[in-house]
Amino acid sequence: MNTMVLAAVSLLLLYLGYRYYSPVLARQLGIDESEETPAVKQHDGVDFVPAKHWLILFGHHFASIAGAAPIIGPVIACLYWGWLPALAWIVFGSIFMGAVHDLASLAISAKNEGRSIADLTENILDRNAKIVFSLFVFLTLILIVAVFAAIAGQTLANTPEVVLPTIGLIPVASLIGWMMYHRGFSIPLSSLLGVSMLFGLIVLGYLYPVNLPVPNPAQWWTVILIFYGMTASVTPVTLLLQPRDHLAALVLFAGMFFGFLGLLLSRPELHAPPVVAFSSDQGWMFPMLFITIGCGAVSGFHSLVASGTTSKQLPTMKDIRAVGYGAMVTESALAVLAVVAVTAGLYWKELPVGQHGFVYQEVFQKGGWIKTFGLGYGELTKPVLGTLGALVGITMLKTFVMTTLDSATRITRYVGSELLGETFAIPGMKNKYGITLLIGFLASMLALGNWQAIWPIFGSANQLVASVVFIVTSVWLFRRGGNWKLTAVPAVLMLITTLSALVVKTEEFLTAEPRKYLLATISIILIALALFILLQSIKVVRQKASA
Repeated sequence: MNTMVLAAVSLLLLYLGYRYYSPVLARQLGIDESEETPAVKQHDGVDFVPAKHWLILFGHHFASIAGAAPIIGPVIACLYWGWLPALAWIVFGSIFMGAVHDLASLAISAKNEGRSIADLTENILDRNAKIVFSLFVFLTLILIVAVFAAIAGQTLANTPEVVLPTIGLIPVASLIGWMMYHRGFSIPLSSLLGVSMLFGLIVLGYLYPVNLPVPNPAQWWTVILIFYGMTASVTPVTLLLQPRDHLAALVLFAGMFFGFLGLLLSRPELHAPPVVAFSSDQGWMFPMLFITIGCGAVSGFHSLVASGTTSKQLPTMKDIRAVGYGAMVTESALAVLAVVAVTAGLYWKELPVGQHGFVYQEVFQKGGWIKTFGLGYGELTKPVLGTLGALVGITMLKTFVMTTLDSATRITRYVGSELLGETFAIPGMKNKYGITLLIGFLASMLALGNWQAIWPIFGSANQLVASVVFIVTSVWLFRRGGNWKLTAVPAVLMLITTLSALVVKTEEFLTAEPRKYLLATISIILIALALFILLQSIKVVRQKASA
């Protein structure tokens, strides 16, 4: 099948969702464009700071929510179940679920002093629901920080060519932030200078790879990255977070542009079958495909970003739709590119006689998903980037990881302070430095320990967050007299999918050799959490209906 047609139809549908469906959602959420945002009303120069332009905030939000998941999910899903169900879930899941989830989380937080969606659960449901949900979110975020640091550390150790562009992004971003916010340089000029410096760093990284002269460099990089995340999370957003994520987003946009341009110039055919199997080594297509492809379609982590960092930097309320819904469908466009890169840029099962290239299964088995995407992207962009394509693709991934690591640490600080400092009144936990030290300690213990032991449950836990957020949002809309079905239908679908996956995983853990009792226990706890929040929601709805 012609990849141009496939990509064009997918992108068109995503645009139509933004153009026609997002205004409907915005009206139901009661977004008042004349209302002041939390960033304006609660300006503190550190966390609550309005972005200089909505595109700056768009860059932060997009770079933070994207992470590596919109790439890793499609790479795995296309291999085990096929590109057709993967693409359908990415496009339609994003339009009717993922972007709805992100927009609603951002809007509700912006209308409630920039508080996190977990903290707002107390007002929407009750205090017990808030404690249970916030504790779950806090522990999940610790896992995210630890795993992203560990994976990034391994990649920096194994791919020394990306060290300079990855680490060099920090001083470049600080310089650009200083120019924009303290010296009045225009956004286009600052952006041009910053992007030029970053692409220069990519070339330098290719010419001068950096290897740490220490035993086990991956662990050293992991510690360095966690310390970076801790430092960045308490730094004023105008100094590092906003300019860095803006530049990172521009790099990602450039990478997407080159990818689709390469697709236009090379017009490759798809080598992979549309449907591989309904059951594979990774499980049945339902529910496992819908868990595997998280951020590309819908992800609970997005609600934590939207109600964590993004709502505290909104310049105006009219920007909510562009940032909340727009960034999600843009991420889905990246997931579409990932699908095309690995299914058209790589060959399926074997290399045809007389052809040069790489085989999907062989690359995935030997190099993992990062190398699989990098080589597929490299083949796709050869007409544009030549031999640098694979390096650019991997650098895109590293840019994602750094921004997500920083944002995740900052969001963990917010949630931890709300839960431990305000709700439980633990001394020192309302202080941003105290809670950050706790986060760094817990994340380090996990990252340097056996985080792989609990990582298999993350996909289901992440989608469970989305399920709970949909439930909470539905109750919020119901209490306001809005069209709660717009979020209740996705809530039911996500809850069925997530609980099905947890049941499947629990059985898998209990029948494995050796038995994985820890993972099985966590799965059962997550099922209980979902049912508890659901019952609390039904209780609140009944009370409202009878009042």
